[in-house]
Amino acid sequence: MTTIRIRLTLIYSGLFLLTSVVLLLTVNLLLRQALKTRIARLPRGAVAPGDRPLRPQLPELVNGVIGYQWEMTAFTVGILTLVSLAVGWLVAGRILRPIHRITATAQRLSLSTLHERIALTGPKDELKELADTFDAMLDRLERSVEGQRRFIANASHELRTPLAVQRAAIEIGLPEDGAEIRGTLLRHNRRAENLIDALLVLAQAENGLDNRRPVALDQAVRLVLAETGSDGVTVTGRAEPFVVDGDPVLLNRLVTNLLDNAVRYNHPGGTVEVTLSRGVLTVRNTGPHVPQERFGDLFEPFRRLQTTPGQGAGLGLSIVAAIAKAHGADVRASPNPGGGLELVVVFAGSEDASPAGGTAE
Repeated sequence: MTTIRIRLTLIYSGLFLLTSVVLLLTVNLLLRQALKTRIARLPRGAVAPGDRPLRPQLPELVNGVIGYQWEMTAFTVGILTLVSLAVGWLVAGRILRPIHRITATAQRLSLSTLHERIALTGPKDELKELADTFDAMLDRLERSVEGQRRFIANASHELRTPLAVQRAAIEIGLPEDGAEIRGTLLRHNRRAENLIDALLVLAQAENGLDNRRPVALDQAVRLVLAETGSDGVTVTGRAEPFVVDGDPVLLNRLVTNLLDNAVRYNHPGGTVEVTLSRGVLTVRNTGPHVPQERFGDLFEPFRRLQTTPGQGAGLGLSIVAAIAKAHGADVRASPNPGGGLELVVVFAGSEDASPAGGTAE
């Protein structure tokens, strides 16, 4: 197998030898021509020591010098060939050393060694840029794997409780007056069903959109407002016409989760205000105060704030963030001065739009 190092060595040696041979041939030919020209300019009566005519001896001398020069040229080219091959091999190996480090790191990688990095040092060249790009990819991959591990662990914990309750009821058996136990089973069954449904929606949103079509987001907002129960909370809304290129089911779920979150984490007599203006969807609610240090947990799966009494699985806003990212939107959260949150979804095409794939903070 012809490796890149062998090919680079041959290329370096070939170029070096080509220039060397051209240089030596040029010098020899010019030297021969210069000697003949000088001999032709000598006086015809010139003599060498010993009273021998000089001009008849010079051509023989020139031929001997030029012959010797060609022999040395051939010997020099042979030596240069060996030297250029050795130097080319060493130089090619030094240049390809970062590639070997990248290859060795990639071969060692597994789920237990994702923390390893190439950490290539040296000048800021193409190989350094390649190594840094590979390290950045490993950073993203490690974060993704850690997120998946946490997600699986949390999902297993959330599903274990309702399933354990149902299994216990099946093993023990229901008494004739088991209405209360039936109610508990139904409640846990609905919780497991809602959790599985939320997990499927989250997975669909994180996998991206296969098919897109124009969706009237203002109509989705009005429909969700009409279907949302207040639970003692006053809900008001205003929606201007705005069309989003995306999935209607996921966009409806985004609005539903935002509104359900605002109603659930509120207090009796509180308010929820929903507005859609120029491609910016804003949901503002009253409710408990959310510490600034907990804002990083709002959009993480299975993260519930201790200040909120809701019984959800902690997937509502993470689904919102995933759906928004799939549609190239940016999700932002900020606290209200009197308590509660202001959640803002900025869609692509709006005046305040950020680059696609914005962060959820």
